[in-house]
Amino acid sequence: MSKIDPARIWSLNHRLLMSVIASVASDIAALGLETKELFVLAEVDDHPYPAELAASLCIPKPSVTLYVKRLEAAGFLRREIDTADLRRHRLQLTSAGRKVMQQGTTLLSEAFGTKLGRLTAAQQAELRALLEKMS
Repeated sequence: MSKIDPARIWSLNHRLLMSVIASVASDIAALGLETKELFVLAEVDDHPYPAELAASLCIPKPSVTLYVKRLEAAGFLRREIDTADLRRHRLQLTSAGRKVMQQGTTLLSEAFGTKLGRLTAAQQAELRALLEKMS
C-alpha cells in the first residue's frame, strides 16, 4: 500500500473548491458581488461582528472592513451600534442582502452538486461522514 500524502489530499480538495468557485464567479458577479463578499454575507448571521467574521473566514480584518463597506454601500448589509456594548458595531443582512446571499449560495451549491454527481449516493454519504469526522 502506498503512503498517503496529506499535502496531495489538501491540494486536491483546494483545487476542487477553487474550480467550483471559478465556475460560478461570473454569475456571482452578475448579482453585484465578489465571491469573497458572498462568503461574508453567508457568515453574518452566525458572526455579526467584523472581528468575528475575519476570524471565521480567515480573512485579514482590514479586508473584512473593505468588504463590509462595499456591501453596506450596495445595500446588502446594515451596521448598527450594539446596544449591549456601544463601542461595537453589529452587522445585519438587509432583505436585499439576504436575497443575493441565497442566490449566490444556490449557485455554489448547484455547481458543487454537479461535482458530487460524479459519485454514487453511497460515496457521497461516505464523503459527508468523512468530512464531518474531520471537522
